[in-house]
Amino acid sequence: MSKVNRKVSVAPMMDCTDRHDRYFLRLISKNVMLYSEMISTGAILKGKQRNVLEFSEFEKPVALQLGGSSVKELSEASKIAEDYNYDEVNLNLGCPSKKVQKNKFGACLIKEPDLVMDCLNGMVNATKLPVTVKTRIGFDDVENFEYLDKFVKKIASTGVRIIILHARKAILKGLSPRDNLRIPKLNYEIVKQIKDNNPNLEIIINGGITTAEQVKEHLKNVDGVMIGRAIYHSPYFLADIEREIFHNENIPTREEIVKQTVEYCLAEVKKGTRVNQVMRHTVGLFHGISGANYWKRYLSDNMLVRDADVNKVNYMLDLVSHNSIKIN
Repeated sequence: MSKVNRKVSVAPMMDCTDRHDRYFLRLISKNVMLYSEMISTGAILKGKQRNVLEFSEFEKPVALQLGGSSVKELSEASKIAEDYNYDEVNLNLGCPSKKVQKNKFGACLIKEPDLVMDCLNGMVNATKLPVTVKTRIGFDDVENFEYLDKFVKKIASTGVRIIILHARKAILKGLSPRDNLRIPKLNYEIVKQIKDNNPNLEIIINGGITTAEQVKEHLKNVDGVMIGRAIYHSPYFLADIEREIFHNENIPTREEIVKQTVEYCLAEVKKGTRVNQVMRHTVGLFHGISGANYWKRYLSDNMLVRDADVNKVNYMLDLVSHNSIKIN
């Protein structure tokens, strides 16, 4: 079991944090905790299990996030997560999409604390892995400390000790998942209150965090910080986190990351992976520096199409090494 440090983690993001993205992010950061995108229990128990669960040891520590509301299925999937050597299994109580609600998992479960408690009891009893929860702070018209604190205490009664709080409520009707990430107002204070009132729990805050300075401020009040879109859109933000939070100065340059990503991509293509499945995650690598648009344009024209030519992958090293993209 690899060492798990939850001080900073990368949020589970649908269609983003697959195994290729996690490998790429791990090239930059050795210390952050990584999460899978949400995987439904049905995809694990009734689908091609290896396709959705297999990952490289290089990615560790990595958590499997589950979507579901069947005690039996969540219990079985949690045991399977242990078999696949994940470091943690996490229950999604935060996704507000209509499709997820229709299948009765995600944020709509905040309305059903007793069902959540039953699910978590089953998961905790099925695996030796830490079982954790990622939830919103409320739903629709419900956003108050009393409801959230009672919910958190029910979760804790199952033995779960790590709770990730996305500091926005979920609007279950009328807002898209994208709008649910920006329209409900952030409420960091309620997360701090939950930590103050539950000092025995490990409380991790999520939502709207975009700088290492903000991470430092939050760590004065809670146990950990989870970051999603800011890292996906600008992956080299992880270099700041390594330096500022983990005091690690041994960080690869962007050029070194490109070289290692190309090696990984070529190896994956031999296994049947498409070029675009790997390279789509690297679009933001040069975000904020000279030449970033050139990098994005080259990827868009050559790497992100379904039938991308693998031979063009090697040319990316030339782009960087010949300073078409300025590193400094």
